[in-house]
Amino acid sequence: MKIPVSITSVASVSALGKTSEEIWQNYLRPSHQLKKSEFINKAFAGFLPEKLKEEIKNLRSENANFRSLDDSVLYAVFASREAVKRAGWRNDKDIGINIGSSRGATGLFEKYHKSFLEKGKAETLASPSTTLGNISSWVQQDLENEGPEFSHSVTCSTGLHAVVNGIAWLQAEFTDKFLVGGSEAALTPFTIAQMQAMKIYASEDLDYPCQALNMNKSRNSMVLGEGAGIVCMETGKGQNAIAQISGIGYATEKLKHSVSISSEGECLQKSMKMAMQDIHPDEIDAVVTHAPGTLKGDLAEVNAINAVFGEEIPAITSNKWKLGHTFGASGVLSMEMAILMLQHQEFIPVPFSKFSKKPDKLEKILVNAVGFGGNAVSVLVSL
Repeated sequence: MKIPVSITSVASVSALGKTSEEIWQNYLRPSHQLKKSEFINKAFAGFLPEKLKEEIKNLRSENANFRSLDDSVLYAVFASREAVKRAGWRNDKDIGINIGSSRGATGLFEKYHKSFLEKGKAETLASPSTTLGNISSWVQQDLENEGPEFSHSVTCSTGLHAVVNGIAWLQAEFTDKFLVGGSEAALTPFTIAQMQAMKIYASEDLDYPCQALNMNKSRNSMVLGEGAGIVCMETGKGQNAIAQISGIGYATEKLKHSVSISSEGECLQKSMKMAMQDIHPDEIDAVVTHAPGTLKGDLAEVNAINAVFGEEIPAITSNKWKLGHTFGASGVLSMEMAILMLQHQEFIPVPFSKFSKKPDKLEKILVNAVGFGGNAVSVLVSL
Protein backbone atom coordinates (compact mmCIF):
# COMPACT_ATOMS: atom_id res chain seq x y z
CA MET A 1 0.00 0.00 0.00
CA LYS A 2 1.49 3.31 -1.07
CA ILE A 3 0.14 5.29 1.93
CA PRO A 4 -0.21 3.67 5.40
CA VAL A 5 -3.76 3.35 6.71
CA SER A 6 -4.49 3.06 10.43
CA ILE A 7 -7.51 1.62 12.19
CA THR A 8 -8.36 4.13 14.90
CA SER A 9 -11.37 2.31 16.32
CA VAL A 10 -13.89 -0.44 15.71
CA ALA A 11 -17.40 -0.80 17.14
CA SER A 12 -20.19 -3.27 16.58
CA VAL A 13 -23.51 -4.68 17.66
CA SER A 14 -24.16 -8.40 17.25
CA ALA A 15 -25.18 -11.50 19.15
CA LEU A 16 -21.90 -11.07 21.05
CA GLY A 17 -22.98 -7.71 22.51
CA LYS A 18 -21.69 -4.16 22.02
CA THR A 19 -18.65 -3.34 24.21
CA SER A 20 -15.18 -4.57 23.38
CA GLU A 21 -14.92 -6.20 26.79
CA GLU A 22 -18.25 -8.02 26.47
CA ILE A 23 -17.48 -9.16 22.92
CA TRP A 24 -14.03 -10.43 23.89
CA GLN A 25 -15.37 -12.34 26.87
CA ASN A 26 -17.96 -13.99 24.62
CA TYR A 27 -15.20 -14.95 22.19
CA LEU A 28 -13.25 -16.56 25.02
CA ARG A 29 -16.21 -18.75 25.99
CA PRO A 30 -16.54 -22.03 24.04
CA SER A 31 -20.33 -21.58 23.82
CA HIS A 32 -22.23 -20.02 20.90
CA GLN A 33 -24.89 -17.28 20.87
CA LEU A 34 -27.31 -18.95 18.44
CA LYS A 35 -30.92 -19.56 19.45
CA LYS A 36 -33.81 -21.45 17.91
CA SER A 37 -36.76 -19.18 17.20
CA GLU A 38 -40.10 -19.30 15.42
CA PHE A 39 -40.10 -17.90 11.90
CA ILE A 40 -42.40 -19.77 9.46
CA ASN A 41 -40.92 -22.79 11.15
CA LYS A 42 -38.33 -23.01 13.89
CA ALA A 43 -34.79 -22.11 12.89
CA PHE A 44 -31.55 -21.09 14.54
CA ALA A 45 -30.45 -17.44 14.37
CA GLY A 46 -27.99 -15.05 16.02
CA PHE A 47 -30.09 -12.30 17.64
CA LEU A 48 -28.89 -9.18 19.43
CA PRO A 49 -29.07 -9.68 23.23
CA GLU A 50 -32.33 -8.46 24.80
CA LYS A 51 -30.60 -5.64 26.71
CA LEU A 52 -29.03 -4.38 23.48
CA LYS A 53 -32.36 -4.62 21.66
CA GLU A 54 -33.82 -2.38 24.34
CA GLU A 55 -31.07 0.18 23.68
CA ILE A 56 -31.87 0.09 19.97
CA LYS A 57 -35.53 0.61 20.87
CA ASN A 58 -34.56 3.65 22.94
CA LEU A 59 -32.53 4.98 20.02
CA ARG A 60 -35.59 4.69 17.78
CA SER A 61 -37.68 6.74 20.20
CA GLU A 62 -35.16 9.57 20.71
CA ASN A 63 -35.73 11.07 17.25
CA ALA A 64 -39.08 11.29 15.44
CA ASN A 65 -37.31 10.61 12.13
CA PHE A 66 -35.88 7.35 13.47
CA ARG A 67 -39.32 5.84 14.09
CA SER A 68 -39.82 4.97 10.42
CA LEU A 69 -36.32 3.53 9.86
CA ASP A 70 -35.36 -0.10 9.44
CA ASP A 71 -33.34 -1.85 12.14
CA SER A 72 -30.40 -2.08 9.71
CA VAL A 73 -30.15 1.73 9.80
CA LEU A 74 -30.45 1.94 13.59
CA TYR A 75 -27.80 -0.75 14.10
CA ALA A 76 -25.42 1.30 11.93
CA VAL A 77 -26.25 4.58 13.69
CA PHE A 78 -25.73 2.98 17.11
CA ALA A 79 -22.38 1.39 16.17
CA SER A 80 -21.18 4.50 14.29
CA ARG A 81 -21.77 6.74 17.28
CA GLU A 82 -19.63 4.43 19.40
CA ALA A 83 -16.90 4.07 16.76
CA VAL A 84 -16.59 7.85 16.34
CA LYS A 85 -16.54 8.30 20.13
CA ARG A 86 -13.76 5.73 20.53
CA ALA A 87 -11.78 7.33 17.69
CA GLY A 88 -12.11 10.81 19.21
CA TRP A 89 -13.72 12.13 16.03
CA ARG A 90 -16.80 13.75 17.58
CA ASN A 91 -15.77 17.26 16.52
CA ASP A 92 -14.68 16.25 13.00
CA LYS A 93 -17.14 17.13 10.22
CA ASP A 94 -15.21 16.07 7.10
CA ILE A 95 -15.40 12.30 7.57
CA GLY A 96 -16.04 9.99 4.62
CA ILE A 97 -18.81 7.44 5.21
CA ASN A 98 -19.38 4.17 3.35
CA ILE A 99 -21.65 1.68 5.09
CA GLY A 100 -23.18 -1.05 2.95
CA SER A 101 -25.66 -3.87 3.32
CA SER A 102 -26.44 -7.05 1.45
CA ARG A 103 -30.21 -6.90 2.01
CA GLY A 104 -30.79 -3.36 3.23
CA ALA A 105 -34.12 -2.53 4.87
CA THR A 106 -35.26 -6.16 4.90
CA GLY A 107 -37.95 -5.92 7.57
CA LEU A 108 -39.49 -2.70 6.26
CA PHE A 109 -39.42 -3.83 2.65
CA GLU A 110 -41.31 -7.00 3.52
CA LYS A 111 -43.76 -5.05 5.69
CA TYR A 112 -44.51 -2.48 2.99
CA HIS A 113 -44.80 -5.12 0.27
CA LYS A 114 -47.28 -7.10 2.36
CA SER A 115 -49.29 -3.92 2.92
CA PHE A 116 -49.28 -3.18 -0.83
CA LEU A 117 -50.63 -6.65 -1.62
CA GLU A 118 -53.35 -6.24 0.99
CA LYS A 119 -54.37 -2.62 0.25
CA GLY A 120 -53.44 -2.24 -3.40
CA LYS A 121 -51.41 0.90 -2.73
CA ALA A 122 -48.02 1.76 -1.25
CA GLU A 123 -47.52 3.60 2.00
CA THR A 124 -46.03 7.11 1.91
CA LEU A 125 -42.66 6.24 3.45
CA ALA A 126 -42.21 2.95 1.58
CA SER A 127 -39.66 4.35 -0.87
CA PRO A 128 -37.43 6.65 1.22
CA SER A 129 -37.15 4.16 4.09
CA THR A 130 -36.15 1.19 1.92
CA THR A 131 -33.54 2.71 -0.39
CA LEU A 132 -30.11 1.16 0.01
CA GLY A 133 -28.35 4.51 0.55
CA ASN A 134 -30.63 4.96 3.55
CA ILE A 135 -27.98 3.57 5.92
CA SER A 136 -25.03 5.86 5.13
CA SER A 137 -27.22 8.93 4.69
CA TRP A 138 -28.85 8.56 8.12
CA VAL A 139 -25.48 7.93 9.77
CA GLN A 140 -24.25 11.14 8.14
CA GLN A 141 -27.33 13.02 9.38
CA ASP A 142 -26.90 11.67 12.89
CA LEU A 143 -23.20 12.59 13.04
CA GLU A 144 -23.92 15.98 11.40
CA ASN A 145 -21.12 15.17 9.00
CA GLU A 146 -20.25 17.18 5.87
CA GLY A 147 -17.90 14.73 4.17
CA PRO A 148 -18.70 12.36 1.28
CA GLU A 149 -21.16 9.53 1.97
CA PHE A 150 -22.27 6.64 -0.18
CA SER A 151 -23.48 3.09 0.08
CA HIS A 152 -23.30 -0.12 -1.91
CA SER A 153 -24.24 -3.80 -1.90
CA VAL A 154 -21.82 -6.52 -2.92
CA THR A 155 -23.64 -9.38 -1.17
CA CYS A 156 -21.75 -10.99 1.73
CA SER A 157 -18.47 -9.18 1.04
CA THR A 158 -20.13 -5.75 1.28
CA GLY A 159 -18.44 -4.75 4.56
CA LEU A 160 -14.92 -5.49 3.36
CA HIS A 161 -15.65 -3.77 0.03
CA ALA A 162 -16.45 -0.69 2.14
CA VAL A 163 -12.97 -0.99 3.68
CA VAL A 164 -11.42 -1.16 0.20
CA ASN A 165 -13.47 1.85 -0.95
CA GLY A 166 -12.49 3.87 2.11
CA ILE A 167 -8.80 3.12 1.57
CA ALA A 168 -9.08 4.25 -2.05
CA TRP A 169 -10.49 7.62 -0.93
CA LEU A 170 -7.83 7.98 1.76
CA GLN A 171 -4.99 7.19 -0.61
CA ALA A 172 -6.40 9.58 -3.20
CA GLU A 173 -6.18 12.24 -0.44
CA PHE A 174 -9.82 13.28 -0.85
CA THR A 175 -10.15 13.03 2.93
CA ASP A 176 -7.98 11.82 5.81
CA LYS A 177 -10.70 10.03 7.83
CA PHE A 178 -13.18 7.40 6.72
CA LEU A 179 -15.96 5.54 8.51
CA VAL A 180 -16.68 2.17 6.86
CA GLY A 181 -18.70 -0.92 7.59
CA GLY A 182 -21.75 -3.03 7.02
CA SER A 183 -25.12 -3.47 8.68
CA GLU A 184 -27.69 -6.24 8.43
CA ALA A 185 -31.09 -6.88 10.03
CA ALA A 186 -32.35 -9.75 7.89
CA LEU A 187 -33.76 -12.16 10.48
CA THR A 188 -37.20 -12.35 8.87
CA PRO A 189 -39.33 -15.37 7.92
CA PHE A 190 -38.92 -14.67 4.19
CA THR A 191 -35.12 -14.37 4.40
CA ILE A 192 -34.79 -17.56 6.44
CA ALA A 193 -37.12 -19.31 3.96
CA GLN A 194 -34.88 -18.19 1.08
CA MET A 195 -31.82 -19.77 2.70
CA GLN A 196 -33.78 -22.93 3.49
CA ALA A 197 -34.98 -23.11 -0.13
CA MET A 198 -31.33 -23.19 -1.19
CA LYS A 199 -30.84 -26.09 1.25
CA ILE A 200 -27.89 -24.39 2.95
CA TYR A 201 -29.48 -23.63 6.33
CA ALA A 202 -28.73 -25.50 9.56
CA SER A 203 -31.42 -28.03 10.43
CA GLU A 204 -29.83 -30.26 13.05
CA ASP A 205 -30.07 -29.80 16.83
CA LEU A 206 -26.36 -29.99 17.58
CA ASP A 207 -24.24 -28.55 20.37
CA TYR A 208 -22.97 -26.20 17.65
CA PRO A 209 -25.71 -25.68 15.03
CA CYS A 210 -23.35 -23.90 12.63
CA GLN A 211 -20.50 -26.26 11.78
CA ALA A 212 -18.24 -23.72 10.08
CA LEU A 213 -14.78 -25.21 9.34
CA ASN A 214 -15.84 -28.72 10.34
CA MET A 215 -14.65 -30.49 7.23
CA ASN A 216 -16.28 -33.75 8.34
CA LYS A 217 -19.84 -32.42 8.36
CA SER A 218 -22.29 -34.24 6.11
CA ARG A 219 -24.76 -31.41 5.50
CA ASN A 220 -24.96 -27.63 5.19
CA SER A 221 -25.16 -25.72 8.46
CA MET A 222 -25.33 -21.99 7.78
CA VAL A 223 -27.12 -19.88 10.41
CA LEU A 224 -28.02 -16.21 9.94
CA GLY A 225 -27.26 -13.47 12.43
CA GLU A 226 -27.97 -9.75 12.72
CA GLY A 227 -25.66 -6.87 13.51
CA ALA A 228 -23.43 -4.05 12.31
CA GLY A 229 -19.69 -3.49 12.28
CA ILE A 230 -18.05 -0.07 11.87
CA VAL A 231 -14.36 0.79 11.46
CA CYS A 232 -12.74 4.23 11.71
CA MET A 233 -9.71 4.54 9.40
CA GLU A 234 -7.15 7.33 9.02
CA THR A 235 -4.30 8.11 6.69
CA GLY A 236 -0.86 7.40 8.12
CA LYS A 237 0.26 5.64 11.28
CA GLY A 238 -1.73 7.54 13.85
CA GLN A 239 -0.66 7.70 17.49
CA ASN A 240 -4.07 6.41 18.57
CA ALA A 241 -4.15 3.54 16.08
CA ILE A 242 -5.23 0.15 17.40
CA ALA A 243 -4.05 -1.69 14.26
CA GLN A 244 -2.81 -1.14 10.72
CA ILE A 245 -4.14 -2.26 7.36
CA SER A 246 -1.09 -3.68 5.61
CA GLY A 247 -2.74 -4.96 2.45
CA ILE A 248 -6.00 -5.33 0.55
CA GLY A 249 -7.07 -7.70 -2.19
CA TYR A 250 -10.16 -8.23 -4.29
CA ALA A 251 -11.09 -10.56 -7.13
CA THR A 252 -13.91 -12.21 -9.03
CA GLU A 253 -14.23 -15.55 -10.74
CA LYS A 254 -16.35 -16.90 -13.58
CA LEU A 255 -19.67 -18.29 -12.36
CA LYS A 256 -21.38 -21.53 -13.30
CA HIS A 257 -24.59 -20.31 -11.69
CA SER A 258 -25.66 -17.30 -9.61
CA VAL A 259 -24.54 -18.63 -6.21
CA SER A 260 -21.61 -20.82 -7.22
CA ILE A 261 -18.02 -20.74 -6.08
CA SER A 262 -15.26 -22.78 -7.72
CA SER A 263 -14.10 -25.84 -5.82
CA GLU A 264 -10.64 -24.30 -5.49
CA GLY A 265 -11.93 -20.88 -4.41
CA GLU A 266 -10.20 -19.09 -7.27
CA CYS A 267 -11.47 -15.61 -6.33
CA LEU A 268 -10.24 -16.11 -2.75
CA GLN A 269 -6.84 -17.26 -3.97
CA LYS A 270 -6.51 -14.09 -6.04
CA SER A 271 -7.70 -11.74 -3.30
CA MET A 272 -5.40 -13.28 -0.66
CA LYS A 273 -2.39 -13.10 -2.98
CA MET A 274 -3.13 -9.45 -3.78
CA ALA A 275 -3.45 -8.57 -0.09
CA MET A 276 -0.09 -10.28 0.59
CA GLN A 277 1.73 -9.04 -2.50
CA ASP A 278 4.52 -7.43 -0.46
CA ILE A 279 4.55 -10.06 2.30
CA HIS A 280 5.82 -13.64 2.40
CA PRO A 281 3.08 -16.18 3.26
CA ASP A 282 5.16 -17.35 6.25
CA GLU A 283 4.52 -13.97 7.89
CA ILE A 284 0.75 -14.56 8.13
CA ASP A 285 -0.06 -15.86 11.60
CA ALA A 286 -3.78 -16.53 11.20
CA VAL A 287 -6.67 -16.33 8.76
CA VAL A 288 -10.19 -15.33 9.81
CA THR A 289 -12.21 -17.11 7.17
CA HIS A 290 -15.56 -16.34 5.61
CA ALA A 291 -16.53 -20.02 6.16
CA PRO A 292 -20.35 -19.83 6.42
CA GLY A 293 -20.84 -23.45 7.42
CA THR A 294 -21.85 -24.71 3.98
CA LEU A 295 -20.25 -27.81 2.48
CA LYS A 296 -19.02 -26.20 -0.74
CA GLY A 297 -18.25 -22.77 0.71
CA ASP A 298 -16.07 -24.03 3.54
CA LEU A 299 -14.25 -26.52 1.31
CA ALA A 300 -13.56 -23.95 -1.40
CA GLU A 301 -12.00 -21.54 1.11
CA VAL A 302 -9.85 -24.23 2.73
CA ASN A 303 -8.70 -25.34 -0.73
CA ALA A 304 -7.85 -21.73 -1.58
CA ILE A 305 -5.82 -21.36 1.62
CA ASN A 306 -3.97 -24.59 0.88
CA ALA A 307 -3.19 -23.36 -2.64
CA VAL A 308 -1.85 -20.02 -1.40
CA PHE A 309 0.09 -21.20 1.66
CA GLY A 310 1.11 -24.75 0.76
CA GLU A 311 1.69 -27.38 3.41
CA GLU A 312 2.40 -24.92 6.27
CA ILE A 313 -0.93 -23.12 6.49
CA PRO A 314 -1.55 -20.51 9.22
CA ALA A 315 -3.99 -21.00 12.07
CA ILE A 316 -7.53 -20.79 10.67
CA THR A 317 -10.64 -19.64 12.47
CA SER A 318 -14.14 -18.21 11.93
CA ASN A 319 -16.77 -16.53 14.10
CA LYS A 320 -19.92 -17.68 12.29
CA TRP A 321 -20.31 -20.76 14.48
CA LYS A 322 -20.67 -18.34 17.38
CA LEU A 323 -22.75 -15.37 16.13
CA GLY A 324 -24.14 -16.48 12.75
CA HIS A 325 -23.61 -15.16 9.24
CA THR A 326 -24.47 -11.46 9.20
CA PHE A 327 -24.33 -11.12 5.41
CA GLY A 328 -22.93 -7.67 4.51
CA ALA A 329 -21.72 -6.98 8.06
CA SER A 330 -19.85 -10.26 8.40
CA GLY A 331 -16.48 -9.18 6.98
CA VAL A 332 -16.18 -6.23 9.36
CA LEU A 333 -17.20 -8.38 12.34
CA SER A 334 -14.41 -10.76 11.27
CA MET A 335 -12.02 -7.77 11.17
CA GLU A 336 -13.11 -6.87 14.69
CA MET A 337 -12.31 -10.42 15.79
CA ALA A 338 -8.85 -10.16 14.20
CA ILE A 339 -8.17 -6.81 15.90
CA LEU A 340 -9.25 -8.17 19.29
CA MET A 341 -6.95 -11.17 18.87
CA LEU A 342 -4.06 -8.83 18.04
CA GLN A 343 -4.83 -6.60 21.02
CA HIS A 344 -5.12 -9.48 23.49
CA GLN A 345 -2.49 -11.66 21.82
CA GLU A 346 -4.78 -14.66 22.03
CA PHE A 347 -6.11 -16.83 19.22
CA ILE A 348 -9.82 -17.74 19.25
CA PRO A 349 -10.26 -21.27 17.87
CA VAL A 350 -13.27 -23.05 16.44
CA PRO A 351 -13.78 -25.78 19.08
CA PHE A 352 -14.63 -28.56 16.61
CA SER A 353 -12.20 -27.68 13.80
CA LYS A 354 -8.86 -29.35 13.19
CA PHE A 355 -7.48 -26.13 11.66
CA SER A 356 -7.59 -24.07 14.84
CA LYS A 357 -4.01 -24.69 15.91
CA LYS A 358 -2.49 -22.12 18.23
CA PRO A 359 -0.10 -19.79 16.34
CA ASP A 360 3.32 -18.99 17.77
CA LYS A 361 2.60 -15.26 17.53
CA LEU A 362 -0.10 -12.84 16.39
CA GLU A 363 1.23 -9.94 14.35
CA LYS A 364 -0.44 -10.29 10.95
CA ILE A 365 -3.95 -11.67 10.39
CA LEU A 366 -5.68 -12.07 7.04
CA VAL A 367 -9.46 -11.58 6.93
CA ASN A 368 -11.57 -13.00 4.09
CA ALA A 369 -15.07 -12.39 2.78
CA VAL A 370 -16.74 -13.84 -0.29
CA GLY A 371 -20.24 -13.39 -1.67
CA PHE A 372 -22.76 -14.31 -4.33
CA GLY A 373 -21.50 -13.08 -7.69
CA GLY A 374 -18.13 -14.81 -7.39
CA ASN A 375 -16.44 -11.88 -5.63
CA ALA A 376 -13.96 -11.99 -2.77
CA VAL A 377 -12.13 -9.45 -0.60
CA SER A 378 -9.14 -10.00 1.70
CA VAL A 379 -7.81 -7.46 4.21
CA LEU A 380 -4.49 -7.87 6.01
CA VAL A 381 -4.62 -6.47 9.55
CA SER A 382 -1.41 -6.05 11.55
CA LEU A 383 -0.01 -4.50 14.72
